[in-house]
Amino acid sequence: MYGLVNRAIEGLIVKQFGTDVWEEIKIKAEFDESGFIGMKTYPDSLTYKLVMAASDVTKITPELLLEAFGEYWILYTSEEGYGKMMEAGGRTFPDFLRNLNMMHYRLGNIMPELVMPEFEVTEEESNSLILHYRSKRAGLAPMVVGLTKGLGKRFNLVCLVNQIEFKATGADHDIFLVNW
Repeated sequence: MYGLVNRAIEGLIVKQFGTDVWEEIKIKAEFDESGFIGMKTYPDSLTYKLVMAASDVTKITPELLLEAFGEYWILYTSEEGYGKMMEAGGRTFPDFLRNLNMMHYRLGNIMPELVMPEFEVTEEESNSLILHYRSKRAGLAPMVVGLTKGLGKRFNLVCLVNQIEFKATGADHDIFLVNW
């Protein structure tokens, strides 16, 4: 994953728990560099180690940490210079979700090593939809819950996101019911 992701994990932890906790997490995750370079790629295993170490240190489940991170990511990327791209993602919440693949495709032009997930919106109604999530990376479905809630906030909506199909238990991909 790009350092931008790991730097955002650091930002969330420092904001919620302070720098001493972050330093403890780095030690537990065996990461001894001073920080992350945003456009450098790091092994996915490091990101997973950071999440597991954060869970161990904070006593918050990895799933809840990933959900909180997903929501934080929306704010963080806007502040890190991707706000204009996010503004171009769609004028409504459903439009934005339908355009996620195109946004990731555009990011791939500036981040050539980006491993992009795929999203699909189906069964759209006036205040709900089904969101399909496909990824080569395992275990990140809770982050999608947080991302979706965070995107809802960008559109002044309170979203309820329930996972209804789980790749981890044998489904082809993860599926979420999103209500607002």
